[in-house]
Amino acid sequence: MDPSIVGSSQFGQLFKTLLPGSYNGAPEQIYSQPLVYTTSDGVQYIYVATTQNNLYKLNAKTGAIVAQRNLHIPFLTADLNGCVDINPHVGVTATGVIDPDTDTLYLTSKTYANQSGGNGPQGRPAGRYYLHAINVNDLSEQPNFPVDLEGTVARNNPIRSFNGGIHHQRPALIHTGQFIYAGFASHCVQWNFTGWIMGWDKTTGANVERWAMEGAGVPNTTPGGGIWMSGGGISSDDAGSLFLASGNGYASQLSTIPVNGRNPPTALEEAALHLTINSDGSLTIVDFFMPWEKTQLDGADRDLGTTPLELLPSEFSCGDIKRIGVVTGKSGKTYWLNLDDLGGYQNGPNKLDDIIQVYQNENSVYSGAGVYPLEGGYIYINVIQYPTHVFKFSCSNGAPSFTKVADSPGNNAYVLGTGHGTVTSLNGQPGTGLLWTSDVQGLNLRIYNAVPQNGNLTMINSFNIPGVTKFTRPVFGDGRVYIGTNLGYIYGFGSPVNLPINCTSPLNFGTANLNTPTAQITINCTTNILVTVSNITLTGDPNFNISGLPTLPLTVAADSTFSFQAAFNPQTVGPLSSDVLVGTTNGIAGYSISTPITLRGAGQSVNPLLVVSPVTLAFQGVITGAQVGGVNESVIFTNLGNSDLTISNILFSVTSETGPFVPANITSSGSQVGPFTFIGLPSVIPGNSGVTVTVNFDTSVSGNFATYINVLSDGGEKIFDTVGTSGSAPVALLEFQTPDGQEWVQYQQGQNFTFGNVTENTTRYLKMRLTNNATADSARLSLTVSKPPFGVAGIIGANNQVDLAEGTTLAPGENATATLYCSVPKEQWNTDPYSGNAQWTMNVDDPNFGKQYIQFDCNAVSEQAPPLQPNGLGFYRYTGCFKDNNPGRQLKTQLYSSPNNTEAMCISVCTAAGLTFCGTQYTQECWGGPNIPNLMVDDSNCNYACTGDVNQICGGNGVGSNAGGSYISLFADSRTFNGNMTTTTPTGPFVNPGVGGYTSLGCYTEGNGVRALQQQITPVAKTVANCVAGCSASSYQYAGLEYGGECWCGNYLGTGSVPTASTDCSMTCADNSTEYCGASSRLNIYQRGNGIVSLSSSSSTSSSSSSLATSSAPTLSGNFSTTLTSSISTTQPAMPTPTGPQIKQFVGNWAFQGCWTEGINTRALSSKTYANDSMTLESCAAFCTSYIMFGVEYGRECYCGNILAPSSMNATSQSDCYFLCPGNGLEFCGASNRLELYAAISSATSTTVASNTSTALTNVPTTIDTATMTKSSVTLSSSTSSSQGSALSTVVPTNSSTISSGSAPSSTSSAITSSSTSVSSLILSNISSGSVTSSASSATITLSLASSSSAVPSTSSTSTSTQTEPTIVPSAGPYRYLGCYTDATNARALSSAFYPNNTNTIALCASECSAYTYFGAEYGRECWCGNSFGAGSVITQDSDCSITCAGDPTSYCGAGNRLSVYIKNGTLSSGGSNFSQNLVAVPALIGTSLLSQSLSTGTSSSSSVVSPSSAPSTTSSSLLSSSSSTSTSSASSTSSKPTPAVSPGNANFTYFSCVTEPSSGRLLPSQVLYNGTGMTIEMCLSTCWDYAYAGVEYGRECWCGNTLNVAGNLGATPSANVSDSQCNFLCPGNSTEYCGAGSRLNLYWFDSVKAAANANAGVVVGGNATSSAVSVPL
Repeated sequence: MDPSIVGSSQFGQLFKTLLPGSYNGAPEQIYSQPLVYTTSDGVQYIYVATTQNNLYKLNAKTGAIVAQRNLHIPFLTADLNGCVDINPHVGVTATGVIDPDTDTLYLTSKTYANQSGGNGPQGRPAGRYYLHAINVNDLSEQPNFPVDLEGTVARNNPIRSFNGGIHHQRPALIHTGQFIYAGFASHCVQWNFTGWIMGWDKTTGANVERWAMEGAGVPNTTPGGGIWMSGGGISSDDAGSLFLASGNGYASQLSTIPVNGRNPPTALEEAALHLTINSDGSLTIVDFFMPWEKTQLDGADRDLGTTPLELLPSEFSCGDIKRIGVVTGKSGKTYWLNLDDLGGYQNGPNKLDDIIQVYQNENSVYSGAGVYPLEGGYIYINVIQYPTHVFKFSCSNGAPSFTKVADSPGNNAYVLGTGHGTVTSLNGQPGTGLLWTSDVQGLNLRIYNAVPQNGNLTMINSFNIPGVTKFTRPVFGDGRVYIGTNLGYIYGFGSPVNLPINCTSPLNFGTANLNTPTAQITINCTTNILVTVSNITLTGDPNFNISGLPTLPLTVAADSTFSFQAAFNPQTVGPLSSDVLVGTTNGIAGYSISTPITLRGAGQSVNPLLVVSPVTLAFQGVITGAQVGGVNESVIFTNLGNSDLTISNILFSVTSETGPFVPANITSSGSQVGPFTFIGLPSVIPGNSGVTVTVNFDTSVSGNFATYINVLSDGGEKIFDTVGTSGSAPVALLEFQTPDGQEWVQYQQGQNFTFGNVTENTTRYLKMRLTNNATADSARLSLTVSKPPFGVAGIIGANNQVDLAEGTTLAPGENATATLYCSVPKEQWNTDPYSGNAQWTMNVDDPNFGKQYIQFDCNAVSEQAPPLQPNGLGFYRYTGCFKDNNPGRQLKTQLYSSPNNTEAMCISVCTAAGLTFCGTQYTQECWGGPNIPNLMVDDSNCNYACTGDVNQICGGNGVGSNAGGSYISLFADSRTFNGNMTTTTPTGPFVNPGVGGYTSLGCYTEGNGVRALQQQITPVAKTVANCVAGCSASSYQYAGLEYGGECWCGNYLGTGSVPTASTDCSMTCADNSTEYCGASSRLNIYQRGNGIVSLSSSSSTSSSSSSLATSSAPTLSGNFSTTLTSSISTTQPAMPTPTGPQIKQFVGNWAFQGCWTEGINTRALSSKTYANDSMTLESCAAFCTSYIMFGVEYGRECYCGNILAPSSMNATSQSDCYFLCPGNGLEFCGASNRLELYAAISSATSTTVASNTSTALTNVPTTIDTATMTKSSVTLSSSTSSSQGSALSTVVPTNSSTISSGSAPSSTSSAITSSSTSVSSLILSNISSGSVTSSASSATITLSLASSSSAVPSTSSTSTSTQTEPTIVPSAGPYRYLGCYTDATNARALSSAFYPNNTNTIALCASECSAYTYFGAEYGRECWCGNSFGAGSVITQDSDCSITCAGDPTSYCGAGNRLSVYIKNGTLSSGGSNFSQNLVAVPALIGTSLLSQSLSTGTSSSSSVVSPSSAPSTTSSSLLSSSSSTSTSSASSTSSKPTPAVSPGNANFTYFSCVTEPSSGRLLPSQVLYNGTGMTIEMCLSTCWDYAYAGVEYGRECWCGNTLNVAGNLGATPSANVSDSQCNFLCPGNSTEYCGAGSRLNLYWFDSVKAAANANAGVVVGGNATSSAVSVPL
């Protein structure tokens, strides 16, 4: 790698290749390093293996994937008990090796034994490891491979065997001769593992070595000795030896007795090892080293083997030490070892280490050292959270030493992830060394000049690469560099290879004396193409100069030359280099615009020249008395001159660099000043050589110490400082918040931390705090092991892996926290509580702490509906989601249908009815029965929100293959249900279905002033059978039981006796407690056979007749087509007895409309319902007397309503309604999802339809309250063509009110005046210029409805007008209308959030979705949010969105599979697969103004809407209303909708600003509210009344606190004030004010002055005070 190219602007990203693998939706991750290899075809390729066990072959120049294959399914992290170091897959994680002799790639992969076991976890015992041998040309497997490693028995300890599930192969494989070797460790030091070295014959795959690090004599229950080395490889000297380092263990065979390195123990823990390869491939341990504090390192989990044991090149030999190795552990100590005498255990002075040198870094190290053997030799150590340290090699009197001389300009990552140091050069030339480091934070790839300058590394280039994997390193090939990521990408960097000119380069000036210029040398350049030379510049240090430059710009033809001169004038000693950059403008594409020319030379000094390095020698974090004899570091005295250097004097001071100076205490070791002893101070230093001075720090006494040294010589004067700090050991204090977040609980081993009870669908966040509780003079506390429960399955987890990460250090008195959560998923009411548990493995360097497996518990609970058991749980337990209509109704008794439906409400009614099973369905229905439904399905199929509480589930319509079905949320009484998912034997009491030829009609009310049944008899016993027998004996049509046993008979039901809820008949029979016998004013009615229910003689009330000319039947929000008979009287003549089941064209005053489908995801008729096993058309008609329509479904269900769901359609075949009525086998009562539909014909109204004209009742009103209607005649006249249906609509009933509709005029004005008396009006629909076609044909329809006397009076000034048709709302808040869109293909168009609501409006949906880019309304009541569209969602015509909003019938809210879509202003839409930036033309506007007067103030508003169909150019209407007590104005006024604004606060709080969160940490500590539907500023401020600050974020989160954490966590970007426009989320509970935004808070402060003033005035907000509210204007 050429530094002049790497450091230039021409060096950059060449490609970024996405590896296409995806397993369980996760992208590829690359933990093994890519391998670059040139095959026999001369092409260079990159080989990449992933954690998903996929292997890829890429072209190294282009990044194109040329081949790929899968090895196995991956092993899943879910099987590793919370060890998420590599997540979510563990496949290939070790770097493979290529044998160039056979073109074979060897690698290992982790998988499962069963390759057909699905894509879920199979358990650790099923884990397997395989060794593969892959042909690099076609990626095929070589013969005899793969090799299964499962069950391999250790050669040195037969009681140990290998299990792939618990072991992990992380270090790189090594190939030497005929053999392949690999090392193994564990996952997060868990389970009964041992480190392994395994070897195989590369041809046959035969196992040649199986060495366990926990060897002979170590029980198989003792774990330890893992070989992982942060992914670094086993080293080979290519002379038959291997070298490696191992992790901590627990056999601890060595303690206080020194052991020679040639006599290793059998438990090789915390060890550096030298092994020899025998002829058969087996290994023999020949030497070892263990740190003297091995047992302490074990206790603190401070592995020696966090980095590989690297072999330094021969340039680092010195004296008798020919081979040196370097390894750094988790303790932060870097060890330089004599590879031929590693040192054994405690063989040094004072039983310390017998090694070359040790250096204590500030923190742990997880990366191999970078090594540069040129220019004197340098070693680079990447310390986490601290700079990369540079050590200079020196050899003095046959003793090698390494002195820290420089640092990188910035710190490495705070978390684990700094990569292995890698050094390159240009063909081994001095002056071309580059140090490459990777990191998971900051600049992810950094390139430095290998030789530091003035104590610092110089960065020449850097790149940001998202997702760089921890412990990785760049790899190289042909001037290019490659690096993989955990996001599935391979990046390639390099420079264009085509240079426009060739110049003399490199230009070497040789050696020159300081400040003595050399002769000039001519640089000749020859052009390859036509170029224009625009500039020639010199970069680098000022040791070179150029002259004789041509006049610029210079245009040079191809194959022409130009020249200039360069000279060398060294300003310092040593190898020097600079670059000349020739900038060009090229006429041909593909050529570089900059050509580098390298200038090199070496400076020398004839005279002696003294350099001392480092200038400050620091002993940091030393524990007092921990190491006998103190600790050593070194400083280098170097003579850079050619002549010998003589030191004339060395002065010492303990005060400052300028003195006063004191004499040193001369000891046998050297000069001693304070606690520092300087060993080996030289007097003469030969030319071009150095002397290493060892400095010993006596740590027997705590304190801060410094000595300043002034060295005087004939080569100059130099000063260096020596400082040291020694203190007591750190003391760890670990705490966890109490469940209320107010207190802290100290950790005790064996005692779990707890979140307490957390309710379903909520999350509780608590913090764990670690404090260094030692005295001020103590050492820093370091986290040596930290494995948080991040990304693990279960309800407990850590927020991230950054807080309290391994390597975190804390000064005395300092603490750090990590946030954990317990997040309980949504559950049904009355589910059983369950516990969650998670583990955080932690260790620190407090010698008394030890490894801790910290346990966290959380008790997940759901709401419980009474009746309750003594333990607080409900008797009715949630049993599951069950399929209905399987076949027929599974629960037979409908208990009610209510807009207030909840689970608790249904359970309460079910309890009163004494039913074992009850269930909620269709959002608002409650059903019960004695038998459990047949089929339980997955809970996801129950997906409807209860109408009474959107956070509860009340049945559903299924998902996936079950979509469109009907499902029940089922509860079972634990007192009568044994838990079996099978039908249980009924235990009663129940409604007797029938006996003695009579069948049950259900529960009926008594009549109005008359008895339901007129004749009472007294049977011998009060049972259903005895009563029926008595009535039958007298030939009565009906029998009824009341008050628990009264028996009544009759041939018709008295006036006002109507069906009611079955639960109303709640009294059991006095002589049979298993059946019901009515209740007070309630009768269980039974009917002889299947006769027709007869009403009293007064039921035929009209003397007028209602006749219909032969025509098509009226249409109810749809397309009815059933033909009515030509003439019918309301007083029906006797009809002949039918001989078989027939469709009844009329039932009383009701006309048959056909067989109709149920609505899509809604009920066709939804106003009122009941079910009965003796259902007849007549009983349903009687039940629905106050409604326009009724329908019977499933044979036994009766539904009433005034509107028919738009998605309900006339069935293509009337025979679809084939269920016989159970109460009358001669009638049809619908079928499954089919209704036998009837519409009312008023007896007081004459209805006439012209011949050949179909009359449509269009968009029947959304609500009708007939109880408040007067007897009025409402007439609609319309002109229609014979082929066009006329619109039948009704208006608020007033005397002689008439509306005409035809071709609409261009402008219409109307007004309606009403009092405050509640009047329910029938809303006009679809009367616009586009809804009726003018024709000569006409029809007049009159409809009469009864009401109370509180009618609207008619006055001469009263005029009546139609309301305008439903329209498209053009905008809502920050959103504008985008169009009508289809739903996505097999998915939702918008799927991020869902808010169904029976009062849905466009404005409400906009508020719910304020955090998203898009929202859409569908089916009238559904609100969907998202930031992107599902595949297949396309724009369609606006008229497709034809369903009005459930909460606003004047506006459109989508339709079936159609969404009215809105986009946030300022957003460039990408909606839909066919989306066009050109929106459709906006139709004409219809303006509406509403003026109302309240008791105290006049208010006004206006809105603009867009009609989806053709509309008059202008239509306006106004509605004037006033209260009954006050009239302040009769004038109409108009004002715009209030613009959202920032709330100024309340009585206590004053608005501060919109502020950002810090990039890490929270500005305010306590989240007190989370409300996605009702959050307002006032709600938050009232809750935070006793805090100093309050803020609202994300529209729904309320945060409080007494301090502002502006700085955030360590290293975070602080919080800052920003423009109020950045807090742009509307409050869901008040769309006129803002509630922060993403990572933005509307911040308020407690204004004590204002609060005091308001308190004096008696105004209090929050707390326990009660007072008048404070109104703050917006």
